[in-house]
Amino acid sequence: MKRPFSPYPLWTPFAFLAPFLVVFAVFLVYPLLQSVILSLEQTFGPQHKTFVYFHNFSQLLQDPLFFKALMNTAIFSGASVLVQMPLSLGLALFLNRPDIRGRAFFRLIFFSPSLVGAVFVGVMFGIIFGKRTGLLNIVLNRLIGFNLDFPWLQEYVMVSLILASLWMWTGFNMIYFLAALQNVDKDLEEASKIDGAGPWDRFIHVTLPAIRPVAGFVVLLSIIGSFQLFELPYLLLNNSAGVENKGLTIVMYLYQTGFETGDLGYASAIGWILAIILIGLAIIQRRLSRTEGI
Repeated sequence: MKRPFSPYPLWTPFAFLAPFLVVFAVFLVYPLLQSVILSLEQTFGPQHKTFVYFHNFSQLLQDPLFFKALMNTAIFSGASVLVQMPLSLGLALFLNRPDIRGRAFFRLIFFSPSLVGAVFVGVMFGIIFGKRTGLLNIVLNRLIGFNLDFPWLQEYVMVSLILASLWMWTGFNMIYFLAALQNVDKDLEEASKIDGAGPWDRFIHVTLPAIRPVAGFVVLLSIIGSFQLFELPYLLLNNSAGVENKGLTIVMYLYQTGFETGDLGYASAIGWILAIILIGLAIIQRRLSRTEGI
């Protein structure tokens, strides 16, 4: 069958796609391939490399510091989901009530910490949790005679990190829930109220099913953000992982291995393990959403 006449050659669509394909290949495909190759090498500076196959990955499975970093990250991630999500949802439900005066002002107040950046939060909470000159110890000392030298950042690193994270991200997640609450069926709420359903029953049977897709998205976003935690502990602990590596996260371990000890191959292997964990979590979340019909 003869092709219909066209004034444009066959390669015209590819010419339009070429800029994207070039950028995609240079800034995504090539770095990914290089990182795969690097994870299979042992490096002694940029010019000295030895191909070691999967030795870096097998070494990671026997590295107690890697599992320490993984456990710290998992604890922080669990707190982000189990503490931060209920707080964000509670704030959203409260500030979604029409009888609350100054709702817009309070929404802005709770959202504003997420605008300042992790560096500012790290410095600020470093001042709050510091020994002797720290704001928290000074206030507690004046109120109840608390020990001014109590080392919050040495004894309770993870608690300090979780509190700093709560201050920074609770209001941010609240905005997602507020947006989801706008889509709850008002007629269904009114009908359930007329049928005698209390606030808790309306929340469980009407509100929660309506906001479940957004809740799943926020949980996944929080977990991914937690596994990328770096600036906050790095600044709070003065460029270290704290006493007995209590504040060491998996990205901090990657940074220390790659840029402080110079073992780029081992750091690349850590990066790929982190990527596999995040992809696995995303797949699990997606399958759970499909199972629940979301």
